[in-house]
Amino acid sequence: MGRPALLPAGLPDHPDDMAEVVLTKLSKIFSGGAVALDGVDLTVADGEFVVLVGPSGCGKSTLLRIVAGLEDQTSGTVAIDGAVVDEFAPKDRDIAMVFQNYALYPHMTVDENLGFSLRVQHIRKSVAAEQVHQVAHILALEPLLQRKPAALSGGQRQRVAMARALVINPPLLLLDEPLAALDVKLRVELRAMVRELQLESGITTVFVTHDQEEALALSDVVAVMDRGRIVQMGVPREIYANPATAYVAGFLGSANVIEAEGGRRKVLRREAIQLGEGDLRGVVEHVEFRGSVTGYRIRSELGILHVDVWGSERVWRRGDEVSFRLPPSASVLEES
Repeated sequence: MGRPALLPAGLPDHPDDMAEVVLTKLSKIFSGGAVALDGVDLTVADGEFVVLVGPSGCGKSTLLRIVAGLEDQTSGTVAIDGAVVDEFAPKDRDIAMVFQNYALYPHMTVDENLGFSLRVQHIRKSVAAEQVHQVAHILALEPLLQRKPAALSGGQRQRVAMARALVINPPLLLLDEPLAALDVKLRVELRAMVRELQLESGITTVFVTHDQEEALALSDVVAVMDRGRIVQMGVPREIYANPATAYVAGFLGSANVIEAEGGRRKVLRREAIQLGEGDLRGVVEHVEFRGSVTGYRIRSELGILHVDVWGSERVWRRGDEVSFRLPPSASVLEES
């Protein structure tokens, strides 16, 4: 039997709280002078799913921890639903957070883990039990309720961590690399579950990842970070098609950057270059078979180009001369 349908009515009731998040000039400088955040401005609309993506050390997890109240900023403000919460303790910010390491109580059963935050809030026992079973049903955890975390797989533990966050139906959900420790197949399955839950519940969500594919697949809006700043933000498809800089082009998908007129540069997606036709010529230097995709490194008059070909019956080998055609249009980068 498959996972039960995810229905908004299946989640515990919660007042119609708004959860717009507004960060203004947010900075964080650690002792010793290391800059983690450098004047970040970010608005997450109520009900929106925003993904912060970037390499390790870019500041994305620090930003999330500051929103949660687990870390103090050096300067700037955090506002949730119009109220500045800089002086609020984490428990008073009306948020839930899920971490990469699950953070489950090892001595408690799944049922007890899910009900813990409700007991702390002094929710009536019968109401708490009903909410626990509703969320357990949605995430297919009912058969696991009497097990302890040590008896669960990684994917099951992450579903329990997600359920524990959702059981209080928070207006704001923060997710810090929640799928990073899982294998690829399970990550893909659980990210679909995360997105489905968010769409059904309408919970404002901020998700941190270093995985470009995860960022593009999950978000309403993706914010690309580099060295403590948001360098580009927008709808995933638009940022992928029109990256503002070579950094964004390279981080969100593989890309080629070539010199254009007037000393400017253009970005070309690997899959947009057509091999085997056109007037340009090059020599195959390297071939990578990756299942449905074959990757080629081509040395040409334009420089080294990386090309991905999907499902082609034609295969070129190292040393082959090949013709190719560039797409009719390409994004001109803002930087020179």
